[in-house]
Amino acid sequence: MTDQTARQKAADLDPESVAEYLRQNPDFFVDQDELLRSLTLPHDSGKAISLVERQVHLFREQRDTLRQELVDLVSIARHNDRLFEKSKRLLMQIIEARNLNDMAAAVDDSIRGDFGLDAASVILFTDQKVSTNGQGALHVVSPDQARERLGGLLEGERAVCGQFRESERSFLFPDREEPIASVALVPLRAYEPAAGTEDLVGVFAVGSCQTGYFDQSMGSLFLTYISDTLSRLLPPILQRHASAAPVAEPLAESR
Repeated sequence: MTDQTARQKAADLDPESVAEYLRQNPDFFVDQDELLRSLTLPHDSGKAISLVERQVHLFREQRDTLRQELVDLVSIARHNDRLFEKSKRLLMQIIEARNLNDMAAAVDDSIRGDFGLDAASVILFTDQKVSTNGQGALHVVSPDQARERLGGLLEGERAVCGQFRESERSFLFPDREEPIASVALVPLRAYEPAAGTEDLVGVFAVGSCQTGYFDQSMGSLFLTYISDTLSRLLPPILQRHASAAPVAEPLAESR
């Protein structure tokens, strides 16, 4: 083959064709030691390196990337393990609560103590008279008032995270000296076996004074676990409280 013919064949090739051939023949360089030594590639330092050196460099970069991904995965696993333990302790306290006030106190102590957040709120929607001490994380409002103040936040079934409007934050976390900046909210829906439907009985919300602490990209698995437990336990406890609510004495008849 003359030099002119070789140059003509080389001109007929394009980089993609060469790359495709090498992909289909990954062992092409096994017996091409001289070719390997003659090939050079630019390096970040400006010094040309051989193909083998370039491969070693890429393998090291890949190794470092995989190592960092493994470190990140281990860190996430440990973080989730801590969240699980905290959620487990809270759920056990909720299950063992004797009344609404004990349940609200357990939620408030755990969210602010174990989880390190700034506020927690369990808001029940009912028109019934409920006997509570009116303190801590527990609040009772009418369904109409809740829909008026929270609106579309009650329509979904999953946690909603974000900064929310000021009126919504003040409704979820009333009487706070330091305002809440971001919120994660989960509707509480109780299953009604007779009707085969789920009734909205309230919301469970946690808040942070740090803007942007909660956003839509955050996972809400553990919040969902807690809200599912509250949804199961709240209706019977709420019914007991409603039954125990004081009833006004009838007026004495005039003589």
